[in-house]
Order: sequence, then C-alpha cells, then structure tokens
Amino acid sequence: MSFKKTYSSKEKGMIKTIDLEKGAYEFDAKMPLRQAIPLGLQHVFAMFVGNLTPLLIITSACGLAGGEFADLQVSLLQNAMFVAGVVTLVQLFSIGPVGGQVPIIMGTSSGFLGVFNSVAASMGGGVLAYGAIMGASILGGLFESVLGVFLKPLRKLFPPVVTGTVVLSIGLSLISVGVNSFGGGNAAKDFGSMENLLLAVFVLVVILFFKHWTKGFLSSSSILIGIVAGYIAAFIMGFVLPTTGVTADGVEFTKAWVLNWDKVAQASWFAIPKLVPVKIVFDMRAILPVLIMFIVTAVETVGDISGVMEGGMGREATDKELSGGIICDGLGSTVAACFGVLPNTSFSQNVGLVAMTKVVNRGALATGAIFLMLCGLIPKLGALISIMPQAVLGGAAVMMFSSIVVSGIQLITKEKMTPRTLTIVSVALGVGYGMGANASILANTPQFVQLICGESGIVPAAFVAIILNCLLPREEK
Repeated sequence: MSFKKTYSSKEKGMIKTIDLEKGAYEFDAKMPLRQAIPLGLQHVFAMFVGNLTPLLIITSACGLAGGEFADLQVSLLQNAMFVAGVVTLVQLFSIGPVGGQVPIIMGTSSGFLGVFNSVAASMGGGVLAYGAIMGASILGGLFESVLGVFLKPLRKLFPPVVTGTVVLSIGLSLISVGVNSFGGGNAAKDFGSMENLLLAVFVLVVILFFKHWTKGFLSSSSILIGIVAGYIAAFIMGFVLPTTGVTADGVEFTKAWVLNWDKVAQASWFAIPKLVPVKIVFDMRAILPVLIMFIVTAVETVGDISGVMEGGMGREATDKELSGGIICDGLGSTVAACFGVLPNTSFSQNVGLVAMTKVVNRGALATGAIFLMLCGLIPKLGALISIMPQAVLGGAAVMMFSSIVVSGIQLITKEKMTPRTLTIVSVALGVGYGMGANASILANTPQFVQLICGESGIVPAAFVAIILNCLLPREEK
C-alpha cells in the first residue's frame, strides 16, 4: 500500500516528483531501496561537510595539516566518516541500552572546537596536543554515558534557557574560527589576501543562493554545493592567477587557495581505518575543560532528540530514548577518540531535515550510515577533502557557525522571556563567556580555574547559567 506524498520542483523534494511509500513516515517500516537510498543520501549530504570540518580546523590548529603529517590528516578524515556511519547505526538500532532508536544522524561535533582550540594553544600544538585531546575525549565520552544512565533526575537542571545560553556561547566562540579560515587561515603567508577573501565570499554567496532560492534537495545540500563550487573556483583561479607569492623577506611560498592535487594522487583507493593513529595522552590541561563540554553536549543531544521526535513523529521523546541517545553519544565519542577522531554527537542540521520532510524511516537513514562507512574505506576521498582551501572552508564555516548563534537564540526564546531568564542569559554571557574569552583576566586565579575556563568562554558560561538557574527564585505562574 502506498501513501502518496508528491513533491513538485517548487516544493520540498529531492527531484521533480517523487511518490513516497507510507513507510517513509514510519520509523520501523520497510522501504524499497530505490527510495531509501536517495533519502538516506540526502541526510549524508546535509551533514557530510560538517562531519569533516572540525577535524580540518583542529588538525590545522595543532599543526598537523600538511608536510610530514599529510598522511595522518587523510587517515583521520577517513576514520571520521567510518566512525560516523557506525555510531549512526548504533543510534538507529541500539545495542542494549546504547542507542535511543531515534531518527538521528551522528557525526563529528563542532561544539568542542572552542575548547579544543584553547587546548591546542595552551599545549603549544603538535601531536602531543592532539593526543591530549583524544585522551580527554575518551574519558569525557565515558563520563557522558554515565550522565545518560542517570539522565532522568538531571533533566531539570537543563531547561531551554540554560541549553540556549550554552549553544549561543558555542556559536559566538566559533565565529572567530570561521572568520580566521575566511581569510585563508592565520598561518598562511597570504592571510587576508584579496584572492582568499573573494574565494570565501563566492562560496558564501553560492550557499546563500541555494539555501534561499531553491527548495528541497538543493536547499538542504547548500553547504555541500557551496564547497564544490569553491573547489571549482580555486581550480580555475590556478590557471589565471599566480599560484606563488614572495614574502617581505624574499621567500617564495605557495598561496593558501592553491589545490594540492599531488596529495590526492598519492592517496590509496582502499584502506582499513587505523586504530589509535595518534598516541593517546592524558593531560589535565585538556581533561578538565573537555569533561565540562561533555555535559554541554549531553544537553545539546537532549535538545536534538526532543526536536526530532516532536518535529518528525509528533510526540515527545521518552526517558528511555533520551537516555539511550546520550549513552550512544558518549560511548560513540570514546570509540571515535580511539580512532583519532573528535567526539561524535547528533547533528542538528539533520534534525531540521527530518522536521521539514517528516521522513523518519530507520532503513532510509541506515543507507546513509552505510554510505558513510564505505566512504571511510576510500582514502582518496579523505585526501580530496583535506586539500580544501581554508578560504573555501571559511565561506562555509561562517554560515554554519553563525547559524549556531541563531539556534541558541531560538532555544532561549522558546519560552516566554522573563526578568529571571534575561538575568541568566545576560550574566552567563557577560561574566561567564566574557571572562572566559579574555583568559588573561584569570591569570592570578588558581590553576584549576584557568584549566576549566580556558580561552573559549563556553565552559564558564555554561557553569554560570546552570548555577543561576538553580539559585534564582522562579516566577509564580
């Protein structure tokens, strides 16, 4: 029996017309592969770039983006795709208490970027700093899974005003990271050059066009399309513009926007993902702030699961679904770190896609997860992504990270604004985020305070929001 829901080219569809089986709107129903595959791929396209972008940013911050570390970066990108596929399957089907059996796509979290950048800076970058990030992620993932087990009594600590403030501070901390890439990366000798700026602006314009002047498949894949357009533009620029420049000291250098096709050519077509590609280090400079961030990401996951169940299935998420989802989030991050990959979490853009299409079929989403795993077995694909010019990444990152700010505002305003909520948001951002983002003000505080606050401002803002939510008297209804 078929439930026909026809999308036109002017409506929310992937192609001009498509009649979907009734099962597309049921979680457990069976679907024909001819429909399940494109629906699953749509989810992959919505998160593909976002799954790999955090790795590009953090490996660059740690100085592992090229030279002797070129192969390592390709291997990490390969592992990121494979792990995302595996963790998504566990979230969809569950293994015991691990997995919420909810229509969620998992991938590399961008929420940790602010904290990880701070860790990389405080430890001087290099393999040691990256290894410390992995060590902290292993412990943090285990910690989050414990939170998932005891979620029910903890839920009252994280109302929308707290989660929204945290998400808002994450977005604010990431915008500077996106703008840095926008100019070509601050390590680039041609940082802020007209070529880098124009390339980044071009990517941003393409994304905006497809996001708002197209519908359905093209609109939801606007980030991916913008990135592809950026590659094409950089390729053409290589034929019409000088690819090298000279520093003030007379040293010749290759411009940041130039595509390194040799890296792709040297990568193999097939390889098994490597376990522990980077030596794992346990360092308190990384562990403390990262543990706090795992509390934050648990809160985000609660929001994502609640959103996808409400938007896609028209009901509230159960405690079992939320608990299983967070346990999967945590253990998935621990497994990811063992493969040298940043923590995994639910992807908000896929939550939005489910809410828009109402397609919640587990089989359809599973085809997308399997595709991600297959991509993880092809190093050439990872190499192709690793040569992405920073300016191209920046054009997309500014869009993605700014949207996180908006998501935070939407969460905060989900409930009626009151003097109490305004106080929580303003003080958390003013004192928490403000002091954390200006770390020098904490130079005379105890070391553990400096470790926790770092330089991102996310963790102190979260702390202040949680404390104020517990202490301030609630308004009488």
